[in-house]
Amino acid sequence: MARNGARAPTTTGGTKDEPVRQRLLAEATRLFAEKGFESTSVQEIVSAAGVTKGAMYHYFDSKDDLLREIYARVLRLQIERLERFAGAPGPIADRVHAAAVDVIATTIENLDDSKIFFRSMHQLAPETQKAVRAERRRYHERFRDLLVEGQHAEVFRADVPADLVVDFFFGSVHHLGTWYHTDGALSGTAVGKHFADLLLASLRH
Repeated sequence: MARNGARAPTTTGGTKDEPVRQRLLAEATRLFAEKGFESTSVQEIVSAAGVTKGAMYHYFDSKDDLLREIYARVLRLQIERLERFAGAPGPIADRVHAAAVDVIATTIENLDDSKIFFRSMHQLAPETQKAVRAERRRYHERFRDLLVEGQHAEVFRADVPADLVVDFFFGSVHHLGTWYHTDGALSGTAVGKHFADLLLASLRH
């Protein structure tokens, strides 16, 4: 089923139909980047992917659903990885640092997807926008929980609300697409380490 992001499960070797879905996502990403979301038609996407509209609607409910999935696949990866960092053993400061590096690095690794989405999100149907914001809020709240853990352990300063720290940090994350270039001097991981160092320096007593 395609509704609410439900897809055929992916195994290690992939499913028989997975290449079709991946082609649709790849071509939609390319066309949205080149022409913009609003100016790209469903027919252009399916023609570029070499499939029929029926094949597309087997996987995606609409063009909105394609745009949502372009971003959601990145967010799902980041949520999964954040849960691993949050549940790992070790000092809370190390876990927060690792999580902060990771969200920067994975955003840069998927920068085109993120740029397309944030540029076009306002064109999604209101209910889709609401669902995506709820998914992103889940990530932010889990990150905030780590900060609160550090505050309770008196490792991090508690005079600044954790929610405000999250807003400040992720404002910088969402801004990456406006300035980062893959041919620049710093890798995504290097940028992540700098951002994480700044975050930890601001949190410590």
